[in-house]
Amino acid sequence: MRQRREDAFWKKAKREGYRSRAAYKLMQVQARYRILRRGGLVVDLGAAPGGWSQAALEIVGERGGVIGVDLDKVRKLPPARFIKGDMTRPETLAEVRQALRELRPTGRGADAVISDMSPNISGVYSVDQARSVVLSRKALGTARALLRPGGSFCVKVFEGEDFARLLADVRRSFAFVKVHSPEASRAQSSEVYIVAKGFRRGTGRMREEE
Repeated sequence: MRQRREDAFWKKAKREGYRSRAAYKLMQVQARYRILRRGGLVVDLGAAPGGWSQAALEIVGERGGVIGVDLDKVRKLPPARFIKGDMTRPETLAEVRQALRELRPTGRGADAVISDMSPNISGVYSVDQARSVVLSRKALGTARALLRPGGSFCVKVFEGEDFARLLADVRRSFAFVKVHSPEASRAQSSEVYIVAKGFRRGTGRMREEE
């Protein structure tokens, strides 16, 4: 608690009314890579407590929409919609698809899928890192199921074993892939974000920022 209260981004979140300091991570990713657009539809995986959904709402504006998914109930944040459920279960995916159709009757799918999920921390890094990769793979599977062609994906993951393999899997589905560490990530954290744009089905030659 002492460390949190000394954290500049935690203080800033409290001062500016964000539900978590993580909101600034998404803002910083957005400032550099423009993964979200005005009027876009965003699916926020592991949305609780709602910091990323808050930031996404500000970016997409009134003509856009945000659908959050989490195992826990998320406090209301109009006009965002929150679905309580497991993103890997067919019934939860069906709920998200229905919400997307209600927001965009043309049925093109989501413009972006974002995930700031972390595993329950055990304190054993190899275990936590492996669990992080599993969560990231689930997020990638959900993105592949929901994104429109050309859509964007952003997912948090801990670096370590199997990270390179995960990154290779992301590259199979996106034209642009970059690993990024936002300034708002804590200095002692091993988390990074895989940022991907230009969703496409199948494989092909990928382009990566210099």
